[in-house]
Parts: sequence; structure tokens; C-alpha cells
Amino acid sequence: MIRADGVGYSYGGRPALREATLETSPGRVLGLIGPNGSGKTTLLRLLHGGLAPASGTVTVDGADLAALAPRELARSVAVVVQEGEGPSGLSVAEMVLLGRSPHLGALQREGREDRRIAEESLRRVGALGLAARPFAGLSGGERQRVLIARALAQRTEHLLLDEPTNHLDVRFQHEVLGLVRGLGATVVVVLHDLNLAARYCDDVVLLDAGRVVARGTPAEVLVPERLEGVYRIGVRRVELDGQLHLLFSPRGG
Repeated sequence: MIRADGVGYSYGGRPALREATLETSPGRVLGLIGPNGSGKTTLLRLLHGGLAPASGTVTVDGADLAALAPRELARSVAVVVQEGEGPSGLSVAEMVLLGRSPHLGALQREGREDRRIAEESLRRVGALGLAARPFAGLSGGERQRVLIARALAQRTEHLLLDEPTNHLDVRFQHEVLGLVRGLGATVVVVLHDLNLAARYCDDVVLLDAGRVVARGTPAEVLVPERLEGVYRIGVRRVELDGQLHLLFSPRGG
């Protein structure tokens, strides 16, 4: 379980996050949603140690994140940031093997078991056929699958993703999030698209101007009156075949 308790952070003296509190639940997908500049990515970075909170605390399975060594933290939390990340010149198989680094000694090379885990991770995301290809030559959707496979190869309890659907077309957006949801892992994901959050998240945290303004299930949080106040746009909520959908229109339109 990852817990943030009253965390805050500022950039150049400008507060980006104020007294944010959240808690993950085992095996559930938690979405961080909100307008641009609301603090979503800042909060995610605080949860995986990419930033140190100016106030408050973050714990991972009860341990203070600030007290964990980087290798120890990487055995508990896997992170997928942007789809283009990663060293150049690596094959897909080599990229996924990087996920085994936290489990190896300083001069230790990957062994048979590490390669087996990497292969299993690629198979799990449906990308085993890409193993010999250069990572740099993959499409956006393929890269996201490989980066998720690398995270799976870390064999952690927690998976954190920052805008995994960024720059992907509609098909790949649903494929990637369907994959993430099907992992059965404890997941925190930053999303811009509220309809994707409604479909693939078990819980959501809504941020606005650096503050958590609502948390709960998508049905509880994605309420038109609340969203209109945060996003400054007209919102209509409908259900189709048991699935929540949001329709947007400029105010007055």
C-alpha cells in the first residue's frame, strides 16, 4: 500500500500541491485526474520518490519512502513515465531486462532466471514477438507495452504510470489501459481523459489547483456539478450498457 499524508510541494516558491492525502488499495487501479496544472504528475512523482515532499509524508507498505534506498524502493515500486523514455540503441529484450537491475548486485549480470522473467513479462503484455526489434523503432503503443513489461520484470507490488495514453490513438489507449487493468496489480495512473478513467479505474482522486477535491469510485467522483466547477465546462453524464460516459459542451452551448 502507498499512502500520502498531507503532502505538499512547490516549484520556485509557487505551490503546486497542497496537503494531498491518498491511499492505494491492493489490486485496484487508482486514477489521478484533474485539469492541466492541477498537480497530478507532481503527486505521482512524490509517490515514487521522483520528488521529495516539502511537507507531509509518503509511505510504501508502512515504510517511510524517504528512508528507502533507491534499489530497495525499486523492488517495491515500478514506474512508467513517458512512452519515449529509455536508453537508445537497445533491443526490446534488453530494455525489459533493465527491470531486473534492482535485483542484481553491482557487477552481477542477468542470469537464466532474469531472462525467463523478462520473457514472461513480454508474453504477459502480448509483446514477445517484438523481443529482437530495436526499441527506438517501435510505435507508441508498442513502446508502452514494452515499458510496462519492463516494470513487470521488476516484480514489484506497485505500478505507477504517468499519462500512459499520451500521444496514442484511440485503439492503443484502450489496449494499454485494458492491459494495465488486467494485470491485477496495485496501480496508480495519471489520466487526462475522464471517460478512460471512468472505464478503467476502480477509484479516482480529483485534483484542482493543487488540492484533492474529491476521492472515491468513478461513479461517486465524476458528478457533473463537481466536474463543471473544476473544468469550467458543461458536463452531462449518461450510462450506456452499464458503463458511465461523460459528454462535454462549452458553457452556454
